[in-house]
Amino acid sequence: MKLFSHGLIAVAAMATVLLTGPLNSVADTLAAPAGRPILVVAGAIENTNAGATAEFDRAQLEALAPQVLETRTPWTEGVQRFDGFPIAALFDLVGAKGDTVRATAINDYAVTMPIADLEESGAFVAIRQNGALMKIRERGPLWIIFPYDSDPRLTGDDFLNWSIWQLKSLEIE
Repeated sequence: MKLFSHGLIAVAAMATVLLTGPLNSVADTLAAPAGRPILVVAGAIENTNAGATAEFDRAQLEALAPQVLETRTPWTEGVQRFDGFPIAALFDLVGAKGDTVRATAINDYAVTMPIADLEESGAFVAIRQNGALMKIRERGPLWIIFPYDSDPRLTGDDFLNWSIWQLKSLEIE
């Protein structure tokens, strides 16, 4: 009888681990970048690969959730083709647990944005423009853009200020 009750306890414990994960589980570890990191995500994140941060090289970002966005922008002429990924996919990957994100550019320009507004509006991180990798002098290596043609509200001051190019880091707050 005692063996039977211990067996039930063991089965119940195992089911709990399988359904909810191990007790006191640590955050998932992301693969380390093979190349030079071009984006660092820090702050309130669960998944890391460089201490308390998540670093990504170009190949990792290009493989994240590849999509194409075609839109006009206030800084370019005509419809542009951008290859990249929805910022929401990056937030999911790192396990972002905040309400805002502070984006910083190579020149230290920084802006704080509500995560819900970014996800709702379809914020996109562009890696390529018209098929070419974006160089620093051409707003690269990364540029947060929006599907400006899809909604006039996306050409308002907030969204234009949030369209940060030469992106180097994101701090989830």
